[in-house]
Amino acid sequence: MIFDFEPGDKVFSPQHKNWGIGQVQSIIKNKVTVNFQNVGKKVINGENIILKKFNDKN
Repeated sequence: MIFDFEPGDKVFSPQHKNWGIGQVQSIIKNKVTVNFQNVGKKVINGENIILKKFNDKN
């Protein structure tokens, strides 16, 4: 899977809205490490959890 993210991007998970907004820390293969405002650091398997870029329109 190819991600359209890079470190520093703001993202959110529509499946886990309670996590809040997160900042991408690193991307290695299909694993994305994100530091979320409500739950801290999560290592996300991009094949199982959807991430979307956050912008002011969300």
